[in-house]
Amino acid sequence: MSVHTAEQVAIVALVVILFDGGIDIGWARIRGALAPILSIGLIGTFLTAGALALFCHAGLGLDWTMSGLIGAALAATDPAVTFSVLGGREIEGRSGTVLEGEAGFNDPAGIALMAGMIELATHDDATGWVIGREFLVQMVVGVAFGVLGIRLLGPALRRAPVLALPAAGVLYVLTDLVGGSGFLAVFLLGLVLADQGLAVPRVQTHLAGAAEVVVFVALGLTIHLDALSFRDWWQGLAIFAVLAFVVRPLVVAATLGRADMARTEKAFIAWSGLKGAVPILLAAMALLHHAGAGPRIYSLVFVVVLASVVGQGTPVPWIAARLRIPMH
Repeated sequence: MSVHTAEQVAIVALVVILFDGGIDIGWARIRGALAPILSIGLIGTFLTAGALALFCHAGLGLDWTMSGLIGAALAATDPAVTFSVLGGREIEGRSGTVLEGEAGFNDPAGIALMAGMIELATHDDATGWVIGREFLVQMVVGVAFGVLGIRLLGPALRRAPVLALPAAGVLYVLTDLVGGSGFLAVFLLGLVLADQGLAVPRVQTHLAGAAEVVVFVALGLTIHLDALSFRDWWQGLAIFAVLAFVVRPLVVAATLGRADMARTEKAFIAWSGLKGAVPILLAAMALLHHAGAGPRIYSLVFVVVLASVVGQGTPVPWIAARLRIPMH
């Protein structure tokens, strides 16, 4: 499968996943933890990207452009992976809400950040301000179209909930056409519709679960393990180690330090910042736009995601039990 085809599959899957995730959380639930969610989901995205870029440049000797692209690609988390490795158990309390809310906000934030990095990497006359501009435009337009979608689509979808997912797809396309974050728009639409009594068809929930599998399979088909060099492996594993054991805990400490949460909950959130399909999608964007050393970035991000899912994800149930994180 080509990287371009896999990217298109991943975009469609992510729309389904974020819309269903918004409905699953609901605005009433997320509102009680909005401050920590926005802190780790938005500020934490920039802190993670910046810290990883610094390590890749100073520690691995990569140039600043490549380092920045890798940092942007790995800034987004994928708590859906966390819940998958929990074996069907759902996390209760604020830690579960923060993890789900973080993904809903930092996935669009990471994509907007990558768009700015690609613009910087592919235009000689671009300056660092383009990253902030691209991020701001995508976030503001995404919120605006999300609110507009809620007002225009909400009443109709309550009467015809079977059209909810197609409507979310249309909202994504329209938002993306004007340069906004369609992912943020559909996530916000799902959040509010959940509290308006929308009777979601069961097939949509099943589609969201299937989308997780499809996107991993599609992206996995673009990688040939025998093509990865020894340098790709050791540098990717080094990035993973720094990310999991240094960067993520520091980012959680900085963004959730004053949050009304137990230390065990913060520790669990720090460990559960798993990387999944979104970082590979972002690396695919860099590859397709010929930004920096695209193929090497794609390979390194793949190694980090593989290490995160296997090495970091496998002990999540054991860690949750030891930290006494409430689950059902």
